[in-house]
Amino acid sequence: MAGYKAVVFDLDGTLLDTLEDLTDSVNKALKDYGCPQKTIGQIRTYVGNGIRNLMIRSVEGGETHPEFENIFLAFQEHYKANCQNKTKPYDGIIELLRTLREAGIKMAIVSNKADFAVKELNESYFKEFGMVAIGEREGVARKPAPDTVFEALSALHVSVSQAVYVGDSEVDVQTARAAGVPCISVLWGFRGREILTESGAGHFAENTDELIKLIQCV
Repeated sequence: MAGYKAVVFDLDGTLLDTLEDLTDSVNKALKDYGCPQKTIGQIRTYVGNGIRNLMIRSVEGGETHPEFENIFLAFQEHYKANCQNKTKPYDGIIELLRTLREAGIKMAIVSNKADFAVKELNESYFKEFGMVAIGEREGVARKPAPDTVFEALSALHVSVSQAVYVGDSEVDVQTARAAGVPCISVLWGFRGREILTESGAGHFAENTDELIKLIQCV
């Protein structure tokens, strides 16, 4: 597979369709504090740069709202208890991961989702693959900084030159560039081709069959 020994995946919008659960938790927190509800289309444009930024974009006035910290906490508590209600792997993902495993390719998840949620979702949906899973936590720069990618590759004992990155957003394109690894952008996630192209993306996969072919040749 083009000499790659590892694939680093984004999580939300790449491996898992988490949008409905995220929307439900955002709206539960907003409702509790009398804030306007958000549509799933709006939440789609807000995700990708960490849960705090998701809530800053969702709450009218962002961090200047007098109840922002309480709303943010309410979101976290609801999402922690409800992050698997509607979440599911995208079509073909499990088969893709099995193909990579059979080819001897190591795999990791690097996400701007809270670390507890990344690890819980990895355990629930991808346990059979033994993937390294890293989320946002204090003291570590989140994507598009390359720190978590480097951490994942170190845990896999794979060099940057032996890895490829797969994601669905402009943040993922920027992260791969910062880490010095090639990037494949999937088109089934939270961003469209136009936004990805504007961010510098050059390799696109419409489905998992196309993704595996790109991993073999990018």
